[in-house]
Amino acid sequence: MRPRRYRYRLRRVLPLGAIVLAAVLAGAWAGKERGAPVRAAAAPGRLVVGATTGHAVQAKPLRLLSGTDVVAHAFSPPLTTKAAIVVDAGTGRVIWALRPHARLRIASLTKIMTALLAFRKLAPNDVVTVDKTVPRVPLVREGLRAGERVKVWKLFYSMLLYSGNDDALELAIAAGGDKWTFVREMNDEARRLGMSDTHFISPSGVVDRDNYSSAWDLAALTRVALRNERFVRVVRTKVVQVPWSAPTYSKIYVNNNRLLRSYPGANGVKTGYTHKSGPCLVASATRRGHTLVAVLLDDPNMYADATRLLNFGFAQ
Repeated sequence: MRPRRYRYRLRRVLPLGAIVLAAVLAGAWAGKERGAPVRAAAAPGRLVVGATTGHAVQAKPLRLLSGTDVVAHAFSPPLTTKAAIVVDAGTGRVIWALRPHARLRIASLTKIMTALLAFRKLAPNDVVTVDKTVPRVPLVREGLRAGERVKVWKLFYSMLLYSGNDDALELAIAAGGDKWTFVREMNDEARRLGMSDTHFISPSGVVDRDNYSSAWDLAALTRVALRNERFVRVVRTKVVQVPWSAPTYSKIYVNNNRLLRSYPGANGVKTGYTHKSGPCLVASATRRGHTLVAVLLDDPNMYADATRLLNFGFAQ
């Protein structure tokens, strides 16, 4: 009797199991046909879903420089820099380079990226309240006071001319919501621009550890920054006096870039220095409608070498 009862129950269960299995397979087929939702735009350096294939694809970094037509040249006497490059800002052509992909500390040249992102997010007359953490940033500081309200255009002049680390931190907080969110955005933008030799750890560059770039990457970044008219207007300024609230009333910012006063056509961009990075310079100049960008990293004679490098570039 037991074998018969088992076969009887099995005959009743099998049709029900077949129905359940068919339903599961049909659901899986329908899910596959629907596919994943498609996003309209790619976040920099992140995976997105292709509109036609439904598969995840990596957003392709930009290619801002071309090294296919580099001039072979030996400077005599040699430049004293550890790494250097001179490029045509209009075309992206690399004219000459020395160790262009060497990863080196870049000090306040970091502020070029900070300025680029903050200019995109903040209008000149936006007013920010200085965060309580800002006055505690390591030197160099211009002296922002916690709680004071400042228009952001003043912070840009101080950050890019005087190189205030407190200005860089306040702009990062204002543009990103907090320091570390902004630093992540800096690294995201570096990946989007194809800056494969670069990593940021602060908006100012005051911390050398894990904050580095290369002459190649900084030239590419500067090409992008020079497309922003507000950036260009600030970095070419030799000296500016700005009104301030009491008890200060007024501040004068003098551009640290001495090339603006010594090299005909010079119009930017940024200096940098820490004990570990050594003297660093990103310089730009325009002659006969052509703008060149020169980068020199860890160079004790950066102004003399920048002059020679730009003269060579314009001669080409």
